[in-house]
Amino acid sequence: MDGRTPMRIGWICLAAVSAGILGFGIVVAVAPPAGDSLLYRTDALATAGLGLFGGLTAVIPFRAGEPWAWFALWFYPVFWLAHLIFRLPPGTDHVHQILFIALSLAGLLVPVRSFFRAPVEGQHARR
Repeated sequence: MDGRTPMRIGWICLAAVSAGILGFGIVVAVAPPAGDSLLYRTDALATAGLGLFGGLTAVIPFRAGEPWAWFALWFYPVFWLAHLIFRLPPGTDHVHQILFIALSLAGLLVPVRSFFRAPVEGQHARR
């Protein structure tokens, strides 16, 4: 496995979680469940924004090896773990939450050495 493979695995896993969040937000915004549709659409817009910003963070700065992006994207496993523990929506089966926890943890832990290795002699540390 070459040195770029862990980073590729990481950003693809995190982009997949982002796409799921973005997709859910768009679906609920377009077709809110019965009840307070304005509240559902408001939450859906925030959810889509979370997916969009997380996806952009995964694809641009995370993929470039920016340590701040690695720290910021720890929000994903915390977010999904909170949904699982407190039985928050969407859905009642919670399988997707376990899948998103696993994907986000894999996305963060597989490339961890890429973010925190000492610079090679003769190279400058990242800023």
